[in-house]
Amino acid sequence: MRGLLHRSWSDRELWTSRTQVLGAVATRLNVLDIWEREEPDAFGLTTLRSRVAVEAALLAAQQPAAKQELGQYVESAREWCWQAASVLAGDPVPWLGLLALAQLDSELARREHRVLAGDKLLPAGPWGLFEQVRRTDPWNREAFHRMLRFWLVRGAIGPASSFLSGYLRDAPAGSALHALPLYLHVERYRRAEAGSEAAAYMQWTNDEQVRLTVQRVLAHWRAARGAGARWPVADESHLAHALSATRRHQDAAEVFTAMHPFVSGEPWASLSDDPNRLLHDSVRKAFAAR
Repeated sequence: MRGLLHRSWSDRELWTSRTQVLGAVATRLNVLDIWEREEPDAFGLTTLRSRVAVEAALLAAQQPAAKQELGQYVESAREWCWQAASVLAGDPVPWLGLLALAQLDSELARREHRVLAGDKLLPAGPWGLFEQVRRTDPWNREAFHRMLRFWLVRGAIGPASSFLSGYLRDAPAGSALHALPLYLHVERYRRAEAGSEAAAYMQWTNDEQVRLTVQRVLAHWRAARGAGARWPVADESHLAHALSATRRHQDAAEVFTAMHPFVSGEPWASLSDDPNRLLHDSVRKAFAAR
């Protein structure tokens, strides 16, 4: 882990994603306690500590725990984030942690979670934390996902959509950020009171705006592939689903082939009570069409 962190530091996007994965795994283990006893000043250790603390707070929020217990988790996570920010200059992870914790502040009690946006069409939110990440990594994938989640946990589909339309127009061609609207569409349809899976699919096929969005995302994905870049499997999985749902099965087969042998649990789990069947049906139709 020490070697991996050292090799990742020069690439902020890679550093962000690897510390997120390592932190999620370390949440269930005592490896950081052991490492700290052996090397208390190890490079990246405090960053991983902040990752673990934030993950613990997010997990606690999903449990029917007392509000006081959740508050303790959040305060501990905030302390680790601030400590990590003071240890490693230019590290975006502490700010990502604070941005992730913002979604737990349902009443926007903290001032940093109700900062006025630069765009007057957007409501107040944790814009200061978002911009702190962007100072070191302007198109950080996790920062945009955390910001989107901040709106979605409040059911604020409108601000979420405005946020994406306002920022993504300047995102680099081929960037995985262009997959973000697919996450928004999944959330919108997941919340809709569709009578059946068939009705949910009709919302994909009958909405011209959705079909155009899927077409644009596919073009950016192909541009990334042409440049030798890879999107995270979670983004490719959302694209494969969107292509299948909009009946572009041959294009879906192209994405499934590129993903092989990996797959993400989402969006399948959010769109069906039987996600394995939905996934397998999509794969079968895709390769039958090709």
